[in-house]
Amino acid sequence: MKKLIFVYLLVLLAVKSSAQHTIQLSIKNNSDKNTLAGATVSIKQLNKTVIADSAGIAIFKNILPGSYNISVSFIGFEEKEITLQVPQPNDTIIEVLLMEEDEHEEEEEEVVVRATRISRTIANIPTRVEVISGEELVEKGNMKPGDIRMLLNESTGIQTQQTSATSYNAGIRIQGLDGRYTQILRDGYPLYAGFSGGLSILQIAPLDLKQVEVIKGAASTLYGGGAIAGLVNLVSKTPQEERELNFLANATSAGGLDLSGFYSERYGNAGLTVFASRNSNRPFDPANIGLTAIPKFERYTINPRLFLYGKKTNADIGISFVTEDRTGGSINYINNGGTGFFEKNKTERITTQLGITHQLNENSHLQFKNSFSNFNRSISVPNYQFDALQQSSFSEFTWNQKKESSDWVIGANLLTDQLVERGQTSIAKRDYQLNTLGLFIQNAWTISDGIVLETGLRGDHVSNYGWELLPRLSAMFKISPQFTTRIGGGYGYKAPSIFTEDAERFQFQNIAPIDNINTRNERSVGFNWDVNYRTKIGELGISMNHLFFYTRLNNPLVLVGSFSGIYSFQNSTGYLDTKGMETNLRLTYGDFKLFLGYTYTDANTHFNNTKAWLPLTAKHRLNNVLMYEIEDKLKIGLEAYYFSQQQLSDGTMGRSYWIMGLMAEKLWKKFSLFINFENFSNTRQTKFGPIYSGNINYPNFKDIYAPVDGFVVNGGIKLKL
Repeated sequence: MKKLIFVYLLVLLAVKSSAQHTIQLSIKNNSDKNTLAGATVSIKQLNKTVIADSAGIAIFKNILPGSYNISVSFIGFEEKEITLQVPQPNDTIIEVLLMEEDEHEEEEEEVVVRATRISRTIANIPTRVEVISGEELVEKGNMKPGDIRMLLNESTGIQTQQTSATSYNAGIRIQGLDGRYTQILRDGYPLYAGFSGGLSILQIAPLDLKQVEVIKGAASTLYGGGAIAGLVNLVSKTPQEERELNFLANATSAGGLDLSGFYSERYGNAGLTVFASRNSNRPFDPANIGLTAIPKFERYTINPRLFLYGKKTNADIGISFVTEDRTGGSINYINNGGTGFFEKNKTERITTQLGITHQLNENSHLQFKNSFSNFNRSISVPNYQFDALQQSSFSEFTWNQKKESSDWVIGANLLTDQLVERGQTSIAKRDYQLNTLGLFIQNAWTISDGIVLETGLRGDHVSNYGWELLPRLSAMFKISPQFTTRIGGGYGYKAPSIFTEDAERFQFQNIAPIDNINTRNERSVGFNWDVNYRTKIGELGISMNHLFFYTRLNNPLVLVGSFSGIYSFQNSTGYLDTKGMETNLRLTYGDFKLFLGYTYTDANTHFNNTKAWLPLTAKHRLNNVLMYEIEDKLKIGLEAYYFSQQQLSDGTMGRSYWIMGLMAEKLWKKFSLFINFENFSNTRQTKFGPIYSGNINYPNFKDIYAPVDGFVVNGGIKLKL
């Protein structure tokens, strides 16, 4: 329900001379009679603008007699113009009724966050959630239509870390922490854990996504272990009243080709979505060193999903199939065969999803969710192969109650994860069986118009490792319509696993299985505090968010070598921590939008009473994006990203660097054309020095901390039928 705002204009005309007058305006919120400090008041003919002070008072002095158009604006409300005749009779009060902006209200209603389990708009949830949706999601999709790597990498505090120099494999790092500490969900289903995580963000195309939700900091209370650094929830599109049929074709100067299609329609009590894509690339070596910066690959994806709508019960069921062949390494080997270094990844992923929601009454419902994943992956390098099948399942039952001031979620879930290694090995097989039973309760309580409190408690029992108790608390304070602050924290954990970025770099060669007796869960505690401020000065809209964060991870699992050449994972005796801040500033003026972001990350290990900089973490990072957009006609974007020096795992330092990009899209009613000049500054790590040592047929690769693919142009067409 939209609020009605009365702005009272009390004009006191004090005559200092026969030709000069003073206009004084007292600006208040009619709903609670509070003054609206910071409101903008302008007299257009005189080109004069004043900002209401802390008491909500705006004063214009030395005004000549005449007729004036006065505009009053406040962030979140429609601008109102009145005509005022000066002088006015004494004690005249002019009452102006302002309506809350329709567009702003609709936007908040659409952006409903699901990652926190409690479905609230992003403006009314205590947990800090970043949402990539709408035009931003479309623009990032133009730059990399084949996967979501760039979509995530260009957000403050998030870095996609490349784990293979030749096969492009990558993981997600949030606030400096290793990729294994970030949980990736699809519509609330944990489908990308363990062995399947190494290629996950490279095998997800964004065309069928409605939005991407990111929670930074401890979030294990929500969905269980693994979300120490945070979680990413990929929200799929669902059938709407109008049919949606989209196609995308994209080609790149690096030899890439992306073809995607998405269909969605509702037929009365049923609905259907279908996503299909083919993505491929030729081997690409911009540095002419004989090794691939982008591997040769071919991937096919199909994902149909059926929705059923009843009077009280809704259900959806979907199945997804992904198959990919990926070969990186020697260009000569890939093109001609024979000898040479290679890294082959062959994957096949089948997942099913089932969701049933039953409405008990207007305030509460029951929900059941189940997913099953069958993931085959073989990794081959000269003289070695790691071939395994991972089968995992997720089942969850919840009771949700939503009332005017309080939301409750109570539930239980069961996760199973089994890996079977195939073929002969020189060391013990890495087979495992891990089952996790979780019980949880969450509550969001609107204490008053200005205070919302969110609490949660989870207990997980992990086979072989026992119980983990995970409390979580977040609070939001609306100081004024312009100023909001959130503060929160919680506990997290991660069960031991060999599937880490360190092991991925070795293709799991000579990695011993986890010793269940002598290892234990990694445990963490984390805190976030952020402030939000938004205002409008004339035609300039300003929105600012500043975040402080801290995470401490006790007894982290580290890879330890031995004289025999066998590596094993052990809990360290110390801890690692990451602390810092993120600043996001958004300026809008007419058809222009400017996004400025800065991330400071101070991540360190504290092992054996020695403090050391956590490798592959840039302390300083800048995100700068300038957009020019004529709605439904034209988009032009210019980007610039800066990464400061990073320490590498061999103790050396990497170079600082900039990445520049330019994107343009021309839109018509049924189709659009887009082109993107990615990294036109042609920044490449191979320009800074060699990325390997030794013989090219038996290379020892260094850490990849900067792009290796350099300047790439992509462009294509999108159809809406």
